[in-house]
Amino acid sequence: MEATDTTVNQPAERREIVRAALHYMAAMDEKPYSYNYAPPAGVALTNRRVARETVVIEDARPLDGSLSLDREGFILAHHASAVVNFYDDNEIRTVYYPECERLLKEATGAARVFVFDHIVRNAVRAKVQKGVKLPSRGVHNDYTLRSAPQRVRDFFPAEAESLLKNRFAIINVWRPIRGPVRESPFAICDARSVRFEDFVASDLLYPDRTGETYGVKFNPNHHWYYFPDMQPNEAMLLKCYDSAEDGRARMTAHTGFDDPTSPPDAPPRESIETRALVFFAPEK
Repeated sequence: MEATDTTVNQPAERREIVRAALHYMAAMDEKPYSYNYAPPAGVALTNRRVARETVVIEDARPLDGSLSLDREGFILAHHASAVVNFYDDNEIRTVYYPECERLLKEATGAARVFVFDHIVRNAVRAKVQKGVKLPSRGVHNDYTLRSAPQRVRDFFPAEAESLLKNRFAIINVWRPIRGPVRESPFAICDARSVRFEDFVASDLLYPDRTGETYGVKFNPNHHWYYFPDMQPNEAMLLKCYDSAEDGRARMTAHTGFDDPTSPPDAPPRESIETRALVFFAPEK
């Protein structure tokens, strides 16, 4: 990785909370959609309507070590990667995917883990490098009650119906490529504070398929967290779906946000997220 300016690598003054505007989904009569590619002529890239709501986002670092994927829906892992270039797809698939699979297996006790995709985000490179995206700014969850099982069918067509009989989850591993992250940091909502009625099913259109994600409506009971100044040797694990219906966290609303305490010269956030299918052994 390229050297970073040491003037922005000094620890920032600790802040217990920040107040920031998040982009929730506004009320709509039609089903929201977004194209993941250039839409047909005359068709809007998205019809989503945004409702900006200012919320309190709490520093989660004092909770490090006490958080649970099954309770709050997210944890912080202290985990270094051997990847040299996070913009090299081949290195990501051959080095980073196995790293994430081992990390998730250790964190969850799963019997089987399969990383199936990744997204690299960098606002500057997104303008010139194919496949690199901007930080996401809409409050959302990556999968729905319909689309999560469909991912199992997509990747394991011969085994799907057998696999779907047992508990499985989809977990996102979110990591900075460069740190500390001060521009567009990542916020996540305590799963216990989100009602299922807050989620809004939204179509995500690809050239060859239609996925489905959840947008999120504002609820004043939402309890937001972030980890200030995240570094590349830290990874946030967040649960995007859990098939278990026994009271544990099933989904976690999350988004990038504009931190009003960030310095104006903070470099653009660089991050990578992988998504993995996590299969658990049948309960005895």
